Amino acid sequence: MGPKKSGAKKKRMMSIELKREIIEKYERGVRVVDLSRQYDRRTSTICTILKQKDAIKGATLSKGTTVLPELWTSIHEAMEKLLLLWVKEMELVGDTITEAIICEKARTIFSDLKERAPGTLALSEESFKASHGWFDNFKKKMNIHTVVMHGEASSADVKAANEYVTRFAALFANEGYVPQQVFNCDETGLFWKKMPRRTYLTAEEKKLLGYKPMKDRLTLALCANPSGDCKIKPLLVYHSENPRAFKSHKILKEKLQVMWRANAKAWVTRQFFTEWVNLVFGPAVKEFLQGKKPSTESLTDSG
Repeated sequence: MGPKKSGAKKKRMMSIELKREIIEKYERGVRVVDLSRQYDRRTSTICTILKQKDAIKGATLSKGTTVLPELWTSIHEAMEKLLLLWVKEMELVGDTITEAIICEKARTIFSDLKERAPGTLALSEESFKASHGWFDNFKKKMNIHTVVMHGEASSADVKAANEYVTRFAALFANEGYVPQQVFNCDETGLFWKKMPRRTYLTAEEKKLLGYKPMKDRLTLALCANPSGDCKIKPLLVYHSENPRAFKSHKILKEKLQVMWRANAKAWVTRQFFTEWVNLVFGPAVKEFLQGKKPSTESLTDSG
């Protein structure tokens, strides 16, 4: 028994030269039906080519490209540049971005650009679909290595978090706490040398002689209460105990507006956090609440 034949037809790509040839014959008077028969294509395919004739005529091929799977114009190029900038902005603020999110954003940007330039693009509404193939090419072109959830974002339990909000609100009300008595602390990474404009260099940064990516980072532990009238001195962890700038400018770490600590990876360790709680957080909160004692007591009694 011979091998089974696949039921699905393999998609046949058309070179831009072939599309131009079809357009030229149509403009000379050849009917769509005859062109469909001559080139063994569906009439709908021929009609799509004819609708895009202005863009096809004006399209140019990159060196070594013989097939144009979808028309690429200046609006597509502008969309990808804006999309890259948006991706980098999301990275800087720590937002999670996946393939689906990026593709949806790409379609939105493309639609906005088309609306701003009416009549300049002879493309159908489905000329840009942000397919998986386009996404793979976009990653390679822009040198984007990973677009996956990572760190705390990927391990977050949304259901448990929502349940905790309800439980905490009940505890807050039952115990008679006021906003001045509740504090929230969290840590965040700061790439203090990484500027947004650098995003246009990411695709070439490995090729530039003597160029090193600006990935110098530090970690901050920030803490404040919901009322916003008590902000605790942050804990800052850097990879250097005594940076060169401190020595040259004779800066005393004890006089900084942060509690300075250092380790090789600039991470907040248990030891650093415990020191911060005992030396900074505890005394600061005690002093603050003692100064607010009459008002907090009255608020608690009224609740």
